[in-house]
Amino acid sequence: MSNNSVQIVAPSGEHTFILNEEVLKNLLTRDDVKDCGVVLVSVAGAYRKGKSFLLDFFLRYLDYTYNQGNGDGKWLGVAEQSLEGFSWEGGSDRHTTGIHLWSQPFKATLENGEKVVILLMDTQGTFDSESTVKDNATVFALSTMLSSVLIYNLSQNIEEDDLQHLELFMDYGCVAMDKIEGKPFQKLLFLVRDWSYPYDHKYGIQGGKELLEKRLQIKDGQHEELQKLRKYIRRCFEECTCFLMPHPGLKVATDPKFKGKLSDIQPEFLESLEELVPMVLAPENLVAKTINEQKVKARDLLNYFTSYIEIFNSEKLPEPTTILQATAEANNRSAMSEASDIYKTLMEEICGGSKPYIQPDMLDKENWKVMNKALHSFDSKKKMGGIEMSATFRSELVKELEEMYTQLAAHNEGKNVYRILGTPIVFLTIMILGYVLGAVASTFGIQILVAVGEGATIGAALMLAVWGYTRISGNLRDVGMQLDDVAAKIRNFVHQNAFGSPYHTASPLTATTATYMDNKKDS
Repeated sequence: MSNNSVQIVAPSGEHTFILNEEVLKNLLTRDDVKDCGVVLVSVAGAYRKGKSFLLDFFLRYLDYTYNQGNGDGKWLGVAEQSLEGFSWEGGSDRHTTGIHLWSQPFKATLENGEKVVILLMDTQGTFDSESTVKDNATVFALSTMLSSVLIYNLSQNIEEDDLQHLELFMDYGCVAMDKIEGKPFQKLLFLVRDWSYPYDHKYGIQGGKELLEKRLQIKDGQHEELQKLRKYIRRCFEECTCFLMPHPGLKVATDPKFKGKLSDIQPEFLESLEELVPMVLAPENLVAKTINEQKVKARDLLNYFTSYIEIFNSEKLPEPTTILQATAEANNRSAMSEASDIYKTLMEEICGGSKPYIQPDMLDKENWKVMNKALHSFDSKKKMGGIEMSATFRSELVKELEEMYTQLAAHNEGKNVYRILGTPIVFLTIMILGYVLGAVASTFGIQILVAVGEGATIGAALMLAVWGYTRISGNLRDVGMQLDDVAAKIRNFVHQNAFGSPYHTASPLTATTATYMDNKKDS
């Protein structure tokens, strides 16, 4: 594959994380990607448990199914083909650090016709000798909150501490459930690797469901905290399921020269892959990312990444309410960004660079219509944080749109040929009219009008010459501006007497922030 994984979140030396915003922006705001829904599949769990190795099989399926357009089920490839994709290697030391995304979004269409892009996220393993509890919590939090499908990669079984590692995010979920519609998280898949008890529960999804049901069962006499945790998991995720996988074989685990060839992997492991991977990535099984029951677009993810990294880089672990606040702010900012894009697109069609000059009063009217459409888009989105937060972002949006309109109006005025040539046209017109007046008056022997005509012609010629000198040489700029002002007054006088209104050289915004806020104060 010509693409590669890109590190979008990197650990720093102070046990904080750095967001590679430029790389993430390039990935998520491409023209062919930014407005698509997102299917974000993330694999998280303890280090050295084969997360990157598993994701490379996901990549092979995605490339075969969505890039090559094949649907014959032969995506695993040939026996001697090495595994490519996310970097991985054997050994006991951690390999992946921070958070990585695959550099190529895979384009797909859901059963309802919605266009989406599929993103794969690889995360550093938790609970190694170099990471603090806060480091682990940050990585796990980002995986949980940003993915539409979280694959919780476990070894051999589902233990009690595996469930307890989810507790911080379950706390967030409980806070969130009072503030948003629906459940805060979407699909959680417990993936139990190296399952050694197929005689208890068979490999695959059915055995996994049986095991998960047993582990999440609430029993009489069970400690209250254990009961609470199990209720959290069911209440916070829209779907919880489990898949049991066999061991891939000793060569995979012990041979340092292993490169991922299918011929070196146990057949029953490959059979499990053929069941697992389509279960997550087949077109009919894709889960698009939503927050507060609103579809998340690719460009929106940038806001969520930025907000979450900022709060997790504080000195201590954030409170669930702080995470909820960051989610609400990112949610409002995404709605604001979409409304701004609507305004830009529609105004570009009206007065963009390639469009001809439009009269200022007409531009004002069109701006009013477009701003209302943009604000309606913002208002119609379900947003977290309540009316007060929404009003704050709405006010910021109106200010941004007003600034854009000021620039667009100035650019439009720059295309006004009459304004650019207005001064010389006025003086040339006076010269011609003076000459005609003098000639006609001379024919009839009216000397006073001849003198007026000649005076007007000579005066206009002198003013035109001086104006031309100031423009060409750059000298006497104040004189040139005064001549522009004289020409503008003459132009306005003529226009007012001819059409009943002064000639407009510019038009201020007619729709103020206060007007918009008054109209929508209850939104």
